[in-house]
Amino acid sequence: LPGNEMGDVILQLEDRISKLEGVLHLEGMITASEGKIFATNGKTADFHATVKKCEESGGSIAAPRNAGENAAILYFVKQFNKYAYLGIKESLIPGKFQFLDGAELSYANWYSNEPSGKGEE
Repeated sequence: LPGNEMGDVILQLEDRISKLEGVLHLEGMITASEGKIFATNGKTADFHATVKKCEESGGSIAAPRNAGENAAILYFVKQFNKYAYLGIKESLIPGKFQFLDGAELSYANWYSNEPSGKGEE
């Protein structure tokens, strides 16, 4: 686009995105922490469908790497009164967990004797 038209288009897009984020905040479907945006559609799905939907949206399933990110995920659990899947899996060593990409967990905030897979982690 010639001249300032590109700048105008960018400003309009930024404004539209800002308004959309505002609506999503009001609806409880988006929150931010540590410079990351956490979002949900609030629908129930199985783990693999959740991973796929996150990837299709250009993101990844949430995997808390610190207390702030954990709080952002917990916000949705409380908001929708549903458990949330995390981007964490059990490693080949029973009782040890890792991120889906195989990286070692750098943060964990499990309750005592968890995770048990019974929804009380």
